[in-house]
Amino acid sequence: MPILGYGVYQVSPAECERCVSDALSVGYRMIDTAQAYANEEGVGNAIRKSGIPRKDIFVVTKVWISNSGYERAKASIAESLRKLQTDYIDLLLIHQPFGDYYGTWRAMEEAYRSGELRAIGVSNFYPDRLIDLAEFNEIKPMVNQVETHVFNQQRRPQEIMKQYGTQIMSWGPFAEGRNNFFTNPVLESVGRKYGKSTAQTALRFLIQRGVVVIPKSTHKERMIQNLDVFDFSLSAEDMEEIGKLDNAESLFFSHYDPDTVQWLARLGK
Repeated sequence: MPILGYGVYQVSPAECERCVSDALSVGYRMIDTAQAYANEEGVGNAIRKSGIPRKDIFVVTKVWISNSGYERAKASIAESLRKLQTDYIDLLLIHQPFGDYYGTWRAMEEAYRSGELRAIGVSNFYPDRLIDLAEFNEIKPMVNQVETHVFNQQRRPQEIMKQYGTQIMSWGPFAEGRNNFFTNPVLESVGRKYGKSTAQTALRFLIQRGVVVIPKSTHKERMIQNLDVFDFSLSAEDMEEIGKLDNAESLFFSHYDPDTVQWLARLGK
């Protein structure tokens, strides 16, 4: 699994094929999509037309809440395979810890054993839900994709994931621009030392912490810039300075908030 890939959250179905084609052409080899994004077909088209061998591209997608439960999840896996135009998915995640996600996990374990899925994991699972799922299933979640950026660094959850052999993966590595991310004075100051942008500095910070990142951009030049983070390393002092930006809380939502849970539950029906 590459430590840096290309995410297509909020990339419209109309634009997705073009964006993924651009990403593949500049060197990305991991593409992250989801059933809920409604753009799996665009991802599949771009991969098929790229001429790149399927084995060289790591494809990630996710089962949405409305497809939770053994039977529906099983059917949705088949549908994702069809839309992605592939006979296997490199990594399938449960998108949200709601609905019958235990039934979903059973369907995923079955597809993993049959070879349709090469790896299985979860997304947006807080430590309590991750521990529960890991403790009561033979196959532990291999990946947990959670909101991870300089303002919410997931340090304690990452340690818990390590206990179960679960790889942390970031969504929103740029915090979607919140908290004035792109003009943050700490990121700007550190970035200047290396001739890098705030975005590149933030990505490098996460990568050095062992976090898999999937930055998204619809602009080819930004895709190239986001990929250009392997020719420098942040010093221990710079890592510590950026570490101080951590507020250890979400900038988007909390699964402990009843209103948020009700909203997500309605989306799943």
